[in-house]
Amino acid sequence: MPREFCCRIAAACCFALLAGFAGSVALAQTGSQPPLAPLAIEGDPERGAKLALTCDGCHAIEGYRNAYPSYHVPKLGGQNADYIEVALLGYRRGTRNHETMQAQAQTLSDQDIADIAAYFESLESKPAPGKSGASAAAVEAGRRQATTCVQCHGETGIAQAAQWPNLAGQHASYLERAIRAYQTGERQDMIMAPLVAALDEKAVAELAAYFAAQQQLFTAERR
Repeated sequence: MPREFCCRIAAACCFALLAGFAGSVALAQTGSQPPLAPLAIEGDPERGAKLALTCDGCHAIEGYRNAYPSYHVPKLGGQNADYIEVALLGYRRGTRNHETMQAQAQTLSDQDIADIAAYFESLESKPAPGKSGASAAAVEAGRRQATTCVQCHGETGIAQAAQWPNLAGQHASYLERAIRAYQTGERQDMIMAPLVAALDEKAVAELAAYFAAQQQLFTAERR
């Protein structure tokens, strides 16, 4: 068994144990579903490339926007496979709210999800900042506010662990939408929800502007 695969299994198991321990109190208090962990199975990027052809219609078009509400569809190139797995599992379970993504995820097996995640993580291209109309002042204000975020997402938006998303270079409108979804419960996450609960509209926009201005993610090439 490859060493990298063994490490992924060990990391997933540790994350699941820690999440389960931390989550037991919150579950008792809120009745929420238990937190999701990355899959402890090896993904096949070649098979994932075929499965991900469906994804290209939105995620492989530079600047493509979700119709309603309107925001830029997220970049997946340069994203962590473990995080993509957790996200797809959330859509499949219904703890992430997006009708199209939920419908797509419902058709996927665990192996399908691992393969698609492995494919997007395997892509290589030149990173670029996300789309944003924010001023330099807003970016700097976001940097000052991001001190809480860096423990998981890194100082410049490159995640400290693979089960968390890279934020660097993600589109600002998508990041704003994601934060608001955690605030409203459209996305259920016992870690993110309390961290963003007190953020007002200005703070959300500034945080999004800061991470969008960094570089890591890129739009996957359409095939």
